[in-house]
Amino acid sequence: VKVLSVFGTRPEAIKMGPLVRALAHAADIESVVCITGQHRAMLDQVMALFEITADHDLDVMVPNQTLNGLCSRLFERLDALYTQVRPDYVLVHGDTTTAMTAALAAFHHRIPIGHVEAGLRTGDIHRPWPEEMNRRVIDVVGHQLYA
Repeated sequence: VKVLSVFGTRPEAIKMGPLVRALAHAADIESVVCITGQHRAMLDQVMALFEITADHDLDVMVPNQTLNGLCSRLFERLDALYTQVRPDYVLVHGDTTTAMTAALAAFHHRIPIGHVEAGLRTGDIHRPWPEEMNRRVIDVVGHQLYA
């Protein structure tokens, strides 16, 4: 089973780090890591701390990026990545724009999605914005939700 873990921010990397390391040692799993670089400098620090090397780096961060611009770059690059890698499963974490876009792109490719740290927090898609909406979208398209 080929599992593609996608993350792009420091909080995602902190929480996904132990899982990515465990997947790398599982005999029946081919673990593939993709970082988006949504928050480049802070992400690189955590990657070094956990001694994780990305198999794919989408390098989407640009100065003064907007959420729509970020989503656009992510959708385009994830579309190509999913076609190339052909994962059996995609794992995302939490409520970031990276996680939401990676989950929705996987859904479009009919790839099952695992949502690490799933579940509603506030019940109001405007608080916190856009995180609560991101989490809801992921949960709707997710195959397995890990609260």
